[in-house]
Amino acid sequence: MTEISKRFQRVTAAFTERARAVPADSWEHPAPCEGWVARDVVKHLVDWIPGLLCGGPGIPIPTFPSVDEDPVGAWEAFVAVIMASLHDPDIATLEFDTPPGLTSFERALDQFGTPDVLLHTWDLARATGLDETLLADEVHQLYVGMQPYDELLRTSGHYGPKVAVSDDADEQTKLLAFSGRRP
Repeated sequence: MTEISKRFQRVTAAFTERARAVPADSWEHPAPCEGWVARDVVKHLVDWIPGLLCGGPGIPIPTFPSVDEDPVGAWEAFVAVIMASLHDPDIATLEFDTPPGLTSFERALDQFGTPDVLLHTWDLARATGLDETLLADEVHQLYVGMQPYDELLRTSGHYGPKVAVSDDADEQTKLLAFSGRRP
């Protein structure tokens, strides 16, 4: 198992824990992402990450159970497919063009997918009243890594304006605020 697959496994395990704990009547609760409900957080990840990683390099985009009918089942099927892809060296190392340039499946997942799962773990937890604590080492890595891309992130359409927080806020709060969330 590579460091990238270990990292993806750790981050998705935290999301899986939250998804499994969502009460059945909470999937329609509003999420921090404008216009979304908790179920939409799962739908975004299950649709967006395979679309980014599979369609471009010619890997067939997998189908999953319906997020509308079974958000946890869809999520778990998604994780299984991505983990299997990471364990297949022909897929994991397959290179393709992305907006930042030529990269491999596993590097694209590590650069875009894993951080997205990390941030959306908080969104799902916030929407459903679950534990909002994120993995501290991943928070640190993402917060430090995002700083040089501040202007690009704001113009990408994926992040809202930074939210002001106190200088003595913890790093998770700073990351969430940097990403446009209101912790």
